[in-house]
Amino acid sequence: MKKVNLAVVGATGMVGRTFLKVLEEKQLPIENFYVMASARSAGQKLTFNGREYIVEELTEHSFDKPIDIALFSAGGATSAKFAPIAAEHGCIVIDNSAQWRMDPNVPLIVPEVNPEDISWNKGIIANPNCSTIQAMVALKPLDDKYKIKRVVYSTYQAVSGAGVAGWQDLENGLKGEAPKKFPHPIANNCLPHIDVFMDNGYTKEEMKMIWETRKILHNENMKVTATTVRVPVFDSHSESINIEFENAFDMADLVETLKNAPGIEIKDDVKNNVYPLALDAAGKDEVFVGRIRRDESVENGVNIWVVADNIRKGAATNAVQIAQEVIKNMK
Repeated sequence: MKKVNLAVVGATGMVGRTFLKVLEEKQLPIENFYVMASARSAGQKLTFNGREYIVEELTEHSFDKPIDIALFSAGGATSAKFAPIAAEHGCIVIDNSAQWRMDPNVPLIVPEVNPEDISWNKGIIANPNCSTIQAMVALKPLDDKYKIKRVVYSTYQAVSGAGVAGWQDLENGLKGEAPKKFPHPIANNCLPHIDVFMDNGYTKEEMKMIWETRKILHNENMKVTATTVRVPVFDSHSESINIEFENAFDMADLVETLKNAPGIEIKDDVKNNVYPLALDAAGKDEVFVGRIRRDESVENGVNIWVVADNIRKGAATNAVQIAQEVIKNMK
């Protein structure tokens, strides 16, 4: 496998630091490694593969040196400005922000689901929303086999999805302090409000799940709806997904289909209280699926419960997996 020059942009943030951890674990073939961030974080020291690196300030000239792949997790405005500059220099950007996800010229990738879309990138590849990624891993094998007609998402999302400030709101809220990140206390509470509200009454997070599902599964007409909720959990998103199919299915066959799908671990033994839990998913890369049962209110429906670490599979791990696919295809 070709050795690459790789940069992490936004290296000091929650996802950026997890990029470093996952890159170490996956042992990508890296020749030269760079860590970049805003002027505020420049000069900090980060350890990667036992070596200390000094964080460089991200500027218009950061990509003058040869960099093959850059993992970005520095927010939409930074991506909007610097991803095209990197791409112009021949670097492939894998971007974790929402900036490029719905751009028709930018592939939106979950490697277990649509790796073939990487081939038409023009220098920027988008990493989907955390809540979308884990859903796609579970939905793709079912869509291939039974053709999905309609999806209803209800999500229970960890505070780490809102970054360090979200984490601190829960930590401090449990001590009785007022929230700084969220509009209401998150401790002992559930907030049906992630991102901003849009004119149609949905939050942007809900619309992201709807739009991204259609794009990744290549079905603009798929009926999708969502309610996304922030819950007082530090790590790992949980999702109740109700799926209606065009075609009939056998339950044992459906479970077997999920069992054999890449990236999925089945935890579904309700007699022994075994089902996916946020606590168990934290720190892992798999998407855990359980509570698999027929929806008896419709002709061809099923309910599943899907849990994954939102900072790993929902962000850093997925981006690193994309990088692995890119390297595999490099001449």
